[in-house]
Amino acid sequence: MNKEIICAGFGGQGVLTAGLILAEAGFRKGQNLTWYPSYGSEMRGGTANCNVKLSDEEIGSPYCNELDILLAMNAPSVERFEHMIKPGGILLYNRDMVEADKITRQDITALSVPANELSAGAENSKGANLVMLGVLEKATGMFGKEELAAAIAAYFDKKGKGKYLSANIAAFDAGYRLYS
Repeated sequence: MNKEIICAGFGGQGVLTAGLILAEAGFRKGQNLTWYPSYGSEMRGGTANCNVKLSDEEIGSPYCNELDILLAMNAPSVERFEHMIKPGGILLYNRDMVEADKITRQDITALSVPANELSAGAENSKGANLVMLGVLEKATGMFGKEELAAAIAAYFDKKGKGKYLSANIAAFDAGYRLYS
């Protein structure tokens, strides 16, 4: 598996966390990987993103040039990165923050995700990023549902936030079930 992914949104939407969880899942599968964040002065309401590369081969550069997947939590992220998705690639966008008419490409698969709504329904108001990961896994089968859930658990255990695991998995499951 060779994948180039950008997770992008406003600071505080968990896009860096989503990228780290994807990296954790790739690590657990024995893949080569890179995670390259961009946030600096953009935190706290500005844009933030991370490049994630997963590969069976050595990775020469951490920067993504031709995206297989764009996980976009807001409209500025779609505007900034949509052109980088390769034909046949996937755009997952948070329809609670992005209007469908902002999607301009016809040669990609665009999946509309009510991420904020589903995370609130899962009683995890900060879990929209995990909803998006659920949709990503359902759409791509990159890791396997249980494997990605285990990566989520491992990530939050490392952060000392394991007590929120049931709410995080509930948000992930809500996304996974969206396109059942």
